[in-house]
Amino acid sequence: MSEKQKMLNGEIYNAYDESLILLRNKARHLTKLYNNTDPEETEERIKIIKKLFGKIGGNFELEPPFYCDYGTNIEAGESFYANFNFLVLDDGLVKIGDDVLIGPNVSIFTATHLIDPKLRPKNADYTKSVTIGNNVWIGGGSIINPGISIGDNSVIGSGSVVTKNIPANVVAAGNPCKIIKNIDEK
Repeated sequence: MSEKQKMLNGEIYNAYDESLILLRNKARHLTKLYNNTDPEETEERIKIIKKLFGKIGGNFELEPPFYCDYGTNIEAGESFYANFNFLVLDDGLVKIGDDVLIGPNVSIFTATHLIDPKLRPKNADYTKSVTIGNNVWIGGGSIINPGISIGDNSVIGSGSVVTKNIPANVVAAGNPCKIIKNIDEK
């Protein structure tokens, strides 16, 4: 099994495998192109993101600068908006639903490392996928940690550090992020 397959399966893999380095370099090249486009170059931006992301829906807007590890492990649905300085460490799959709003300076992490200090120096990494449901709003400066799922219609308050799954239809905030209230369906 390749290191990429191990990475995507959430198994221990070597992040310094030559083929993974080449894929990350390709993503760095594409994000550099994207980040250097002029605001009026919307068609060029979409072309670049289509080369970079695994999947994007229509009505897609991503304010530069944007950074990611691979890009190909990111799936974004319809009517997606992310503000400035969106960072996605997409070693594992990042699945973003429809009608999602992401504030500035938001980070999503799928990469994680072993706790045992004897194993860590041996480049033994692994991943946990992140899933963001439909109609979610993530406030500026939030951090979404590996393995997190955020349910449909939920709001994550600015500056939150999401360390546990967030169910649908709630407002959650803080460090660590906790449910503040349910969203009435009225």
